[in-house]
Amino acid sequence: MEVLYGLHPVEEAVRSAARRLDRVMLARERKDDRLEQIARLCKETGVRVTLEPRDQLTRAARTDAHQGAVALVRERSFLTVEDLLADLAHDRSSNSQLPSPASSYHFYLALDGVEDPHNLGALLRTADGAGVDGVLLPERRIAPVSATVAKTSAGASEHVPIARVTNLVRALEQMKQANVWVVGLDERGKPDYTDFDFRTDCVLVLGREGAGLHDLVKRTCDHLLRIPMAGQVSSLNVSVAGAVVMYEAMRQRRGPAPSTQSAASKPAKPRKGLGS
Repeated sequence: MEVLYGLHPVEEAVRSAARRLDRVMLARERKDDRLEQIARLCKETGVRVTLEPRDQLTRAARTDAHQGAVALVRERSFLTVEDLLADLAHDRSSNSQLPSPASSYHFYLALDGVEDPHNLGALLRTADGAGVDGVLLPERRIAPVSATVAKTSAGASEHVPIARVTNLVRALEQMKQANVWVVGLDERGKPDYTDFDFRTDCVLVLGREGAGLHDLVKRTCDHLLRIPMAGQVSSLNVSVAGAVVMYEAMRQRRGPAPSTQSAASKPAKPRKGLGS
């Protein structure tokens, strides 16, 4: 059994119904609209609610930052890269007889060694806001999707499809074989992120705090993009950098699709990476 705490994470866990909730505990001492809203939502969805002393919630959450709401939930079941690609294939088949607007393309996020739970939570929150279709997380060298991540993501971690992969490079190769472009972010990359056309199926790969992408992951990418920096610092925090690029991708994909003529006139770009 896992513990979620905080108003947003608990409310979104109940609302999403992605995981089975054993019960929700609300602080007996706190009386306000937010807690009453969570109580009403639990009643509507059939989730058991108990009123507990605040100290009891602090013991359950192991922190006093629970805001008067704690949920006991079943362990998360992660997707696989095959699940994400199955959804992609289904959507491609469904759209095969229609014009291809930019919004019909899929956009994924892959994280290579993000170990700070606050960065992971912030990235999942942005991924939800930017309409990311799925997030790939390796089993090792990554922050666990914990209560801290859920709270930092304001509950978005309960909504974003997350696939857990044993080997990130192998998973990226699978996506390349499904004609998904693999795009890494690197301070020495080219071109600038604003010069890349995100109106295609692609996965954005972000690296470790400070060290960036692992060499093997970097070599697997079809493109390496950079965020130009005008100051003395060479790079942004990974969660900020990810937000910048994810929202640029969303901005482009909301615009008109590239014309068939211009797309066809471009020479095919060779893919690179292991097994390509």
